[in-house]
Amino acid sequence: MYIRTILVILFLSSILSAQQNNRREFRFPEVPGYILMKCDLHLHTVFSDGNVWPDTRVVEAWRDGFDAIAITDHFEYTPHKKDIPGNFNRSFELAQQEAEMRNIILIKGGEVTRKMPPGHCNAIFTKDNDPLNTSEWMDALKNANDQGAFIFWNHPGWKGQQPDGIEKWYGEHTEIFNKGYLHAIEVVNGSEYYPLAHKWALEKNLTLVGNSDSHDPIGMEYEPLPGFRHRPVTIVLSEESTDAGIRNSLKAGRTIIYHQNSLIGKEEYLKLFFYNSIKVKNPDVLLKDKEPQFIQIANNTELSYELELSEKIEGLLLPDKITLDAEKTILLPIRAATAESEVNVSGIKYNVKNLIPEPGKGVTIELPVTVKKMSGDKAQK
Repeated sequence: MYIRTILVILFLSSILSAQQNNRREFRFPEVPGYILMKCDLHLHTVFSDGNVWPDTRVVEAWRDGFDAIAITDHFEYTPHKKDIPGNFNRSFELAQQEAEMRNIILIKGGEVTRKMPPGHCNAIFTKDNDPLNTSEWMDALKNANDQGAFIFWNHPGWKGQQPDGIEKWYGEHTEIFNKGYLHAIEVVNGSEYYPLAHKWALEKNLTLVGNSDSHDPIGMEYEPLPGFRHRPVTIVLSEESTDAGIRNSLKAGRTIIYHQNSLIGKEEYLKLFFYNSIKVKNPDVLLKDKEPQFIQIANNTELSYELELSEKIEGLLLPDKITLDAEKTILLPIRAATAESEVNVSGIKYNVKNLIPEPGKGVTIELPVTVKKMSGDKAQK
């Protein structure tokens, strides 16, 4: 029995080791001029109310295909303080060696944790977290801002502070916004999407971020390899793969949130992502009579795009809805409405429903195809 138990332990340990040393890569497009940096900017460890040692957060991030993480332990809420001393820089220090070994960009930060208003705010790219542990929340945000930190409002619709789950913008948020202490809003937290927060971010030109806010091991909240269900990702369109590049891009608002099978962001960046995701293999189509032709569209990413026809084209019959399945090539059927129809079209417009530039709205794209057909009499001449 003893030998059998040892063998079982060794077997399970080998599985865990294999998982830790196999990295999952996101299948995203290459976007000219930018590097797509995959980030989780809101994570907790045992140094506040998390149940994970700091360097384990780095291993999880590397395994899950991330490029950068921020460890953002609470300053005011440290339930493990009897066992772990309250050094607010220590979690970052303990994770540094693992981050360097795995080439993960580790960002120092912390979470200013107060009742609503103003609620919880993350400050990342801090230099020293100790000055943020102060009784006055406004002083904490000022001290973070004075260090050049990037500050965002966390989970504004969290039911722990907003029992109805509806986000509310308070006078305190106007005050910190006017002082320049608020740079972004967490539009996605875990499984939650906050449409009002998304609307405020657009109105006030605040950067959109989406994070896991994980407290437990990631494998307990999201499926580990190989059956992978991803946590939220803040995709930063950075000009370089450095912490400075990420910080500058966050300040400039160049982000896309990858949430479940949707992308949330500014329309210009969503279009960049989409157009670099697909390739039309036969962009020039010549129709004859009413015979159908098929446009081949390859989707080279892990997202499945949901498209609805934006406007009908006279003389053409097109599907009202199509799905560009992840990492597949689909056939888009197209044919003339009648044998006598004349068609000369450059571009077919569809609305991509799971590209979300603002609440309840998709992004209209134009498939780069030309479709021509002469009437029956002309075609015979």
